Amino acid sequence: MELNIGDKAPDFEGKDQNGNTVKLSDYRGKKVLLYFYPKDNTPGCTAQSCNLRDNYSDLQQQGYEVIGVSIDSEKSHQNFIGKYELPFTLIADTDKKIVEQYGVWQEKSMYGRKYMGTMRYTFVIDENGVIQDIITKVKTSDHAKQILK
Repeated sequence: MELNIGDKAPDFEGKDQNGNTVKLSDYRGKKVLLYFYPKDNTPGCTAQSCNLRDNYSDLQQQGYEVIGVSIDSEKSHQNFIGKYELPFTLIADTDKKIVEQYGVWQEKSMYGRKYMGTMRYTFVIDENGVIQDIITKVKTSDHAKQILK
């Protein structure tokens, strides 16, 4: 599925780091930064998540709720949140439903080897659930600035 700016963001349902059910529809009336990342505790994903953490109050002042999604487990997310003091929700998309809904589960290539993986994309969703921006070239150490531009 290919999503575009102006499309209605697919409503998803997943489990957060504590096993609680999270749905996009729970955030109606709020702006949402839905960021997809490949793996907890890897250099790029850590830099990206910590940059969002460090700019979290600015993002909140602009009305954003931050939600991260990867295919890691709830336990992995708990560890990642604890280790880096992340103040936002991470969804454990272990069955890959959300990454597929958003079209971020794609073929990747490293050292000539092809494999399926999560693309590092961020969807900026408005209060009505409409996609306002899709950031596909994420600067991991300066991601908040890309959003707040």
